[in-house]
Amino acid sequence: MKFEELKISDKLKEGVESFNYSELTEIQEKAIPVILQSKDLLACSQTGSGKTAAFLIPIIEHILNIKTKGIKALIITPTREICKQIEEQIVGLGYYTGTSYFAVYGGNDHDGFSRQKAALTQGADIVVATPGRLISHLALGYVNISNLEFLVLDEADEMLDMGFYEDILNIIGKLPKKRQTLMFSATMPNAIRKLAKEILTEPYILDLNFSKPAEEIDQQVYMVYEKDKPQMLANVLKEHKDDKILVFTSTKVSVGKISTYLRTVGIKNSSINSSYTQTERNDTILDFKSGKIRILIATNLLSRGIDIDDVNLIINYEIPDKAEDYVHRIGRTARAGKLGLAVSFIGEKEILNFNRIEKLLEKEIAKLPNPDNIPQGPTYRQINTGKKRYFKNKKSTLIKKPRK
Repeated sequence: MKFEELKISDKLKEGVESFNYSELTEIQEKAIPVILQSKDLLACSQTGSGKTAAFLIPIIEHILNIKTKGIKALIITPTREICKQIEEQIVGLGYYTGTSYFAVYGGNDHDGFSRQKAALTQGADIVVATPGRLISHLALGYVNISNLEFLVLDEADEMLDMGFYEDILNIIGKLPKKRQTLMFSATMPNAIRKLAKEILTEPYILDLNFSKPAEEIDQQVYMVYEKDKPQMLANVLKEHKDDKILVFTSTKVSVGKISTYLRTVGIKNSSINSSYTQTERNDTILDFKSGKIRILIATNLLSRGIDIDDVNLIINYEIPDKAEDYVHRIGRTARAGKLGLAVSFIGEKEILNFNRIEKLLEKEIAKLPNPDNIPQGPTYRQINTGKKRYFKNKKSTLIKKPRK
C-alpha cells in the first residue's frame, strides 16, 4: 500500500512526503487503520520496522480535529535518545499541520526543567517523555492532562527491562481513564502481556515479530579475545573439513583480513562484500551453492534473502550490533528441516551486543570452554542497568542475574 492511498489530510500528507516515504511497511499498513478506528493496540514488531510513523501519523491526523487545549497525546519512551528520535519525526510529519510538541527527559539544567514545566503547563499537542522525568513533573501538580486523548508506550519491553513497570502504572494512574492506549514493543514477553491486560481495553493485538531461530540450529558460543579469534576460527574450520561454511564479519575490511589469514595457514576460502560488482557476487554465490567453494567469508550482505539450503555451519566471527541480524545470519543454516550449527566468538567489546541477542531470544546460550591451544577469553556478564534479569539454563533451573 502506498502512503498516498491513506485517508489523511493533505497537510499531513505533505509531511509524509518530506520523508520521501512511498510504500507503507507491514506494521504501518496494519496498525494505522486500527488506530484511526480509535481502538487500543498492542503491536509487536522488530526494531527498524517503522513503528514510530505507525503511531504518529494517525495521532497527528486525530489531533487536527480536536479543538480542546492541553496535552492531547503522551508518548512514553525508555531513554532520552529515543525521545529525541521521536521528536525529530514529529517535526517532519507535523510541520505543515502546525502540531505543537515537546520532549521531556532528564539530564537538563535548571533552565531545561523550567522550559519543560512551561510546556507541560500550557499543554503542547504531543509530549514525548521518559518515565522518571515525567513522574517528577506530575508530582508537582501542574501538568495539564485533563484533555489527554492518546497514551503511547514505545519500546515497552525495554522500559520493563529497565525496571519501569511500577513507574508506568504510577503515571497511568494519574491520566484520564477515557483515552486510547497504544503499546509498541520489539518482543512479546509475559511481562508485556501482563501490562497489556492491566492498561488496555479490548485491544487489537498485532504480532509481526520475525520467527525465532529454528530448533534444529545448535547454537554454540565461545568467549575469545580479539587477538585469538583467527586461531580459534582456524581450529573450528579444521574440525569441519567437509562442511559448507559461512563466516560472518561486520565490515568488509575484516572480510579481507580473515580471508588472507586463512590462506596463510592453508585453508582455502573465498570472500564477498559490498565492494564486489554484482557479477562477482553472483559468480561467487553460484560457486558456493555448487560446492566449488566450501568456505565463504561475508558481511551481512549474505545474511538476508539468500536461498542456500545446505549450509552446515554458520560462524559469527564478529557479533552484529543489531540482535535481529544474528537471527538472520544463523537462519542461513538448518534450512528445509535439516540440522545446522551456529558458532559465535564473543570478544571483549562484544558482550553487550550478545546481551541484546539473548534478550531477543529470551534465553541464555551456554558459553563453552575454549580448546587447549586457545587462552580462555573475557568473562561473560549481563550488562544491565535496569530490572533484574532471569534466564533458564539447559537444566531449566532458574538463574537470577543480579543488577550490575
